[in-house]
Amino acid sequence: MAVTTTDHWVKHKSTVPATENEQVELFVRERDGTPPGSPTNRKAVLMLHGRSVPVLAGFDLQHTSYGWAEALAKAGYDVFMMDLTGSGRSPRPRMEDPCNVNPNQQVEVMPPLYGPRPPSYPYVLTNSQSDQDELSTVVEYIRSTRNVSKVAFIGWSAAAFAMGPYAIKNPGKVESLFLLAPIFPPLGPSNPPTLPAPGFPTHVLTRKSLDESWKAQVHCTNQREADILDVVWSALMDNDPIGRTWGKVQPNGKPAGVNRFRNFVTWGWNKTTAGQDGILGGGVPVLIVHGEFDTTANTTPPNPNPALDFHVPALYDAITGLNRILVTVKCAGHSMPWEGQHKNLHNLSKHWLKQLKVEGKTKGRFVMAEDGVITQAP
Repeated sequence: MAVTTTDHWVKHKSTVPATENEQVELFVRERDGTPPGSPTNRKAVLMLHGRSVPVLAGFDLQHTSYGWAEALAKAGYDVFMMDLTGSGRSPRPRMEDPCNVNPNQQVEVMPPLYGPRPPSYPYVLTNSQSDQDELSTVVEYIRSTRNVSKVAFIGWSAAAFAMGPYAIKNPGKVESLFLLAPIFPPLGPSNPPTLPAPGFPTHVLTRKSLDESWKAQVHCTNQREADILDVVWSALMDNDPIGRTWGKVQPNGKPAGVNRFRNFVTWGWNKTTAGQDGILGGGVPVLIVHGEFDTTANTTPPNPNPALDFHVPALYDAITGLNRILVTVKCAGHSMPWEGQHKNLHNLSKHWLKQLKVEGKTKGRFVMAEDGVITQAP
């Protein structure tokens, strides 16, 4: 299947406090594998990144078979990937100032920056409402330009904070919801804080911290390729021209680079909202997938702060509609799109988009083995 790739810059009236009411352009990449001459059968898919990984590094990794969006496009789908404000190639307001980095991380950024310095913008950058507003703008762009009434959602990690509530509020525009390793606090806050929330705009991720957090979830021989960390880090740097000039100076005289990502505040995604009116699992079928070793989306041990206590199976339990499925993937962690199970993940998503079922069923808990075989959970 031939695939056409197009980069879009979607105009949006910002509701991010730092750029409120300004017109910005959100980055969206499209990989269209729709067969020519069949516009009535077009199925649009929108993929959304999590907290720290820009969408192209997560879903469009150009390395052997890792390109998830490309795999879906080759299966005949029209696939869109978007970066929210504060991530990837979308605007990153107030994030170019190293003083706006998390004070606990400033030592990692740009020597000589000795000790924490107060931010020039002392607020959290984005929030649940601004994320949903940006998601809405891109959904409307897809619906109008591609003449589709509904869009299928695929979200990784913290994408759940935007995609879940949006689907509940707009079930007529969302065909289905595929959530990989969704961040879900069952007892998280329902109401927004006063905005802008005090804090700082920017977190950073170093190559070392990425490696350490990832390795802590690797427990199988073939779970992670030997060179995949280098590939992923290169993709992160390709999407952050400022971040790659930051970091500690190496022996070769060049900075190590950091991956910048937004600090954001969330609300409205908990066991009460997830079960609202039976929409999730009802008008919007839901497939939830997580790795057996994922301690990012499954807080271990439990966090005493309800807003930071995450549990994937609790989302399955909270959804009240009948069409809901939970798949636990063996030998996989939070970084599944970059791990050995990535091909099986691609195949599972293709099957879901076509059938809205797993193993012929619309409800239940399942386990996916390393060979891709899916069985009912005990």
